[in-house]
Amino acid sequence: MSKLPDVLTIGEVAERSGVAPTALRFYEQRGLIRAQRTGGNQRRYQRSVLRRLAFIRAAQRVGLSLEQVAEALAALPDDRAPTKADWARLSRRWRDELDARIDGLQRLRDRLTGCIGCGCLSLRTCALHNADDRFAELGPGAPLLRPAADD
Repeated sequence: MSKLPDVLTIGEVAERSGVAPTALRFYEQRGLIRAQRTGGNQRRYQRSVLRRLAFIRAAQRVGLSLEQVAEALAALPDDRAPTKADWARLSRRWRDELDARIDGLQRLRDRLTGCIGCGCLSLRTCALHNADDRFAELGPGAPLLRPAADD
């Protein structure tokens, strides 16, 4: 097996990473990855872009937005491949957010189970559809848009 070159074409990066060339161009426009241009205006990527792409895809799989990914990647060096320590530091940042998402999904699952079991289908009292409705006690409609009684 031959060693991967230090500089790759867009086709080589797409083949190696499994990311379509259109997505590579999109990521480049968003500042997530960077390419140099040849005299003929062709893209050339440093081999380290493959690690960034793996990180982008993993982050997307856990539900992080491209904005969050871009913010994280901005903290990484451009002149070398990110290290295991770099990735560990970034993943610690997201741990609390991911834990909160997990907790929220578990609560949703539990409410959904209860909702299916109760069979009420009431939009007014449903804990799933109308959770924490602070304005229900003010009556139907849009109470914040109604004119005050002394208007």
